[in-house]
Amino acid sequence: MAIITISRLYGSGGSEVAEKVAGILKWTLLDNAVVDEVASRLGLSAAEVAAREERVSSLAERIASTLALGSQEWLSPMAAASRPATDEQLLEVTQHVLDEAVSAGPVVVVGRGAQSMLAERSDALHVFCYASRAALIKRSMERDKLNRADAEKLVDETNTNREKYVRANWNRNWKSHENYHLAVNTDWLGIQGAAEIIVAVAKLRLPSAR
Repeated sequence: MAIITISRLYGSGGSEVAEKVAGILKWTLLDNAVVDEVASRLGLSAAEVAAREERVSSLAERIASTLALGSQEWLSPMAAASRPATDEQLLEVTQHVLDEAVSAGPVVVVGRGAQSMLAERSDALHVFCYASRAALIKRSMERDKLNRADAEKLVDETNTNREKYVRANWNRNWKSHENYHLAVNTDWLGIQGAAEIIVAVAKLRLPSAR
């Protein structure tokens, strides 16, 4: 089976690139569908999963999570069912969703630590989408309808959280080039150009893409 993972700086248009790649190859795209499926399995809203993914919990949240895990034996089934999902459960269910999708056919996976989860697979192409900070901020201003100051804050905080998330869960450097097979500058190449480069490399290296 073949997999393309798309890791992306917020504001780089990585999700749009992934959508085009999946469309050209006629592969399954896993982006927001992952959020919806994880939410369904954990009994959460998609908005809650989206708000918690790709970020590291605060100390208070981690303590609460530990206490909840440690108290499972004496909690009633009703109380257990009402406990909020821990970050560990969120990560575990995400892993299951990705594994099931990968086993079903070739996929393009956006974010969610997929590059780290699937790092040992030989049938995966790992891609990092980036752009200059100015380009990231500009895209956020246009897409998110924000002023410059708010866009700067959103871009910086989101990318910092993604970096911390990968470090905390897999002890890997999210931006480190050795963790990827290909890095594409979406500001220079454009969304379509970046997608075409990824498809070309996929066809070169992944038999299922040919």
